[in-house]
Amino acid sequence: MTDRAPRPDTTHFGFRDVPVAEKQKLVGEVFSSVAGNYDLMNDLMSFGIHRIWKRYFTATAQVSRGDRVLDLAGGTGDIAALLRPRVGETGELVLGDINGSMLRVGRDRMVDRGNVRGFSYVQCNAQSLPFPDGSFDLVTIAFGLRNVTDKDAALREMLRVLKVGGQARVLEFSEVPDWFRPLYDFHSFQVLPKLGRLFAGDSDSYRYLAESIRKHPPQEELKAMMEAAGFARCRYRNLSGGIVAIHDGCKA
Repeated sequence: MTDRAPRPDTTHFGFRDVPVAEKQKLVGEVFSSVAGNYDLMNDLMSFGIHRIWKRYFTATAQVSRGDRVLDLAGGTGDIAALLRPRVGETGELVLGDINGSMLRVGRDRMVDRGNVRGFSYVQCNAQSLPFPDGSFDLVTIAFGLRNVTDKDAALREMLRVLKVGGQARVLEFSEVPDWFRPLYDFHSFQVLPKLGRLFAGDSDSYRYLAESIRKHPPQEELKAMMEAAGFARCRYRNLSGGIVAIHDGCKA
């Protein structure tokens, strides 16, 4: 494990340095592998608490009936489904995900739930969104930003597609206190890959996901990145002692 910065032509893929051009393909392979077990993956990583975190994340979002919402890395539809009652029948929810397998899983799940109207699905890269400026009242990304190759570019794109006064929200695994880190690391690097192999037949993907959490910017750093991207009134709130954090900012 190392905190050294990658060379300019490389980036982090877990604890490995890989060419920038390869990370998107490698991340895509991980999520194609886990798409069918995505809820299981989150249950194993969070002891099932991710469902509570997501409910709080959506319940405290700045959104009203009739609003248009973009949920990035939203393939499975968890966040969009929770936001549906808040935007009402006149609102619109766009699920954006770079991974086609995740989008297909999410679309099928939404149909199974009876959620058909008011949803659309777009396969897109968060670093270069295919939407005009000022398209959305709210942009969310839950457990996806850490997998983006250029996080600064993604944050700038989130700001660009927001309407003035709109809010961006990030829910992501974050940095835990020092006293909790040994237990957290043991679960992440010793227990989680074994559970992934046992329940999903895939230990490598689960090991990468644990490593990617450690490479994600901690709370204050991500807040500074959002400010540098141009967001106003940036803040964060730790949940479960910092296992995850909610960051948000507005377009002034």
